[in-house]
This record gives sequence, C-alpha cells and structure tokens, in this order.
Amino acid sequence: MEYVFTLRFQLPEARLAEEELLERLVEAGCDDALVGLGVPGKIALEFTREAVSAQQAVQGAIKAVQRAIPDAQLTEAAPDYVGLTDVADIIGVSRQNMRKLMLAHSPHFPLPVHDGKTAIWHLADVLEWLSQRGSYDIPAATQDLAQVTRQLNVQQAIQRYAHCMACVAKNKGQ
Repeated sequence: MEYVFTLRFQLPEARLAEEELLERLVEAGCDDALVGLGVPGKIALEFTREAVSAQQAVQGAIKAVQRAIPDAQLTEAAPDYVGLTDVADIIGVSRQNMRKLMLAHSPHFPLPVHDGKTAIWHLADVLEWLSQRGSYDIPAATQDLAQVTRQLNVQQAIQRYAHCMACVAKNKGQ
C-alpha cells in the first residue's frame, strides 16, 4: 500500500552542507522523499512510501533519516494535527459542512488538542469518530497512517515533558 506522510526533524548543531545532507539521505534510503530545508536547523521530508503497513512505512523512514543524520531528532509526524479544513479536504466535503457536522454533534465530537482561535485535533480521533457514523468513505491507509502519526507525536510530547520535568527537578536540587 502507498503511504504519504511528512516527518519533521531538528538537525544537530554541527551543520552539514546541503548537498552532503541530501546525498546522505538518498544513500540511507530516503530517495522517496521531497526534502524541505527552508528553516535553519530543521528539515522536513514528505515521503511517498510503499509498505505493508503505515507503521512499517513511517518507522522505516525514521530509521533511514537517523542513519543519514544520526543526531536528528523527530519533532513531528504528519498527518496528525489538523483543523476542520484539513479534515474536510480528506473526506471530500466543504469546510462549512464539516463545521456544521462538528456543531451538530458537539457533545460527541472529539475534543481538540488545542482549542483556541483555530481548533486543532488529532486526525485519527476525528477519522475514528467519522467512521463510527458510517457515512464517510475513509481509506484504510489514511486511518492507519493517522493512528501511527498520532502515536509518534504523543510519544514525542511525553519525552519532551519528561525532559522538562527532569530539568526542573535538577534545578530545584541545586
């Protein structure tokens, strides 16, 4: 099955030349990715990868990037964090239709991970809710990928939080 996803990494302080970085990525098996280097110290790779499962596709891509850039740290996997417009595009309805659906079923609609001027949800949560309604054709690959990227992003958040708490505890002990 084909999976399209994006991985964003923080690059190590020792910077490689752009050409060397791209060469390493290709040699490590990332020749199925579009590479973005627009923000200093960061890299984004949009993969279109054939694999047996979303888990295999994403984990294989992460390992390949880490072979190429050993100290790169995964910061985000996508698709995961989405707004209503993103969900509407995925399921083939208008943003207005998606908003009406959310408002009509607000007590049961998934809780956002950020509820501000622009609300943001985990894509997997919204797709699971929509699939329970039974009236939307959501490709299995999209659902699987959304679950894998949500899991990765939650793990990354837990690791960052644990690191912050360790720093706070260390500073209190001084």
